[in-house]
Amino acid sequence: MRVEVLYVADCPSHAPALAMLAAVLAEEGIAPEIHQVLVRDDAMAREWTFRGSPTIRIDGRDVEGEAAEPASFAVCCRLYHGSPRPGVPPVAMVRRAVRAARRQGEES
Repeated sequence: MRVEVLYVADCPSHAPALAMLAAVLAEEGIAPEIHQVLVRDDAMAREWTFRGSPTIRIDGRDVEGEAAEPASFAVCCRLYHGSPRPGVPPVAMVRRAVRAARRQGEES
């Protein structure tokens, strides 16, 4: 399982999101390396299809799912709907993404 956290420098939600992600992975009994990617500029944001900081991807899929409308990619903060802390995705969202990736890996 490949786990990525994309973020911008000085993002106040980066550390809490990373801690929550690590806790979810531990609870699920999964210990992959978490690859952190510092998005430095708009060109890199477009290259990485970066939807804001922090963005968490499991096996290349955004934990929030794909946007219904084409997203703009830029060095910016990200908000997650339904989260008690808007800059950090809800635990249930991350857990769902981890479990879906695990099921897909088992089916392959």
